[in-house]
Amino acid sequence: MFGFGKKKELKPTVYQRKEHCISRKNIDADALRVLYRLNQTGHIAYLVGGGVRDLLLGREPKDFDVGTSARPNEVKRIFRNCYLIGRRFRLAQVCFGKKVIETATFRKNAQSVGEIIEKAAEGPLEDNDFGTPQTDAFRRDFTVNGLFYNIKDFTVIDWVGGMKDLKKKIIRSIGDPSIRFREDPVRMLRAIKFSARLGFKIERETLAAIKKYHSAILTAAIPRVTEEIFRLFTYGHSEEAFRLLWETGLMGDLIPELAEHITKHGGKKCDTFRYLAGLDRYELMMREKGFEPSNALRMAILAKDLGEPRTALKVLVNRIHISKAIYFSAVMMQESVNRLGKPPTKFRQRFIYNRDFPDALDYNRIVARCDGKDESALNAWSDLYQEKGNENE
Repeated sequence: MFGFGKKKELKPTVYQRKEHCISRKNIDADALRVLYRLNQTGHIAYLVGGGVRDLLLGREPKDFDVGTSARPNEVKRIFRNCYLIGRRFRLAQVCFGKKVIETATFRKNAQSVGEIIEKAAEGPLEDNDFGTPQTDAFRRDFTVNGLFYNIKDFTVIDWVGGMKDLKKKIIRSIGDPSIRFREDPVRMLRAIKFSARLGFKIERETLAAIKKYHSAILTAAIPRVTEEIFRLFTYGHSEEAFRLLWETGLMGDLIPELAEHITKHGGKKCDTFRYLAGLDRYELMMREKGFEPSNALRMAILAKDLGEPRTALKVLVNRIHISKAIYFSAVMMQESVNRLGKPPTKFRQRFIYNRDFPDALDYNRIVARCDGKDESALNAWSDLYQEKGNENE
């Protein structure tokens, strides 16, 4: 009679079209097809995750992911161009040529594609792993990634306070960060990635939890850790990302030799960060031209001051398990300094036919510009490379 024991129903904050900047014209046409088709067949379907975040920030999303009430097999029946991956939690991939629209059923447990794939062999999916929009929102990592866009009425649905944190430019864990980071330590790397990429500050309790539980990263699956480390370089913000890795203690867990080097050689003023800043400038320039630097070039810059090339890069093989192909390419780039530091001679010209020559040239340019050195020899090598390329056309 008095309602004792009843929990207050939690409702989301719903932002109407006039209260946000998302427009359908900025959403991928194939993602719209998936959203409309699922809605037309009687299912709930929202644009979710980083795509919503980036649209609200006026950025162009890299991916457009869909969250839906439709079960994986239902999604497959609706779309003939759909493939299911995973066993424990099946994820639908709706394919349009090479483009993939990740379409996941609302869930309670695993919250990222990486976790789904990692846990795919654990056994069949239990029905209670499926959830609602509310449980799905609360299972995501950070509030700015927990926003949903509803194509039916053009609203943004916010269960977790993500809109306020977007405006404040804050990365905040959904739920107790001490628990969430121990559940999945890779979230700590993701916090740093988003902070650096978006220029947001990590909220105080979230940052404190990273500094306290950073060593938990050693329990995470190595392939996921390596993937996230490579992602720290994208979008031209690796200097800030690796500075945060060092400050929070995560670098000391993952690459202790690099952390020790930075501590001994100036801390925040260490040359490692200066070279990463040079790499960031190069990364942004390449992206404007529609290209992305190789991971071998990134590793060559990261390990530049760790000693003799083969020894320095072996550290990254042992610590974050970079591939042999990346290792040998990065070694060649570091060892090319003496060769490219002098103008090409008749006996040295064969080097331009090496597959990694363009990366080696770029590595030397990044270092030369960071150190304020003359680039005339590099220009001569570049001219020769262009000349030989034109001859072969």
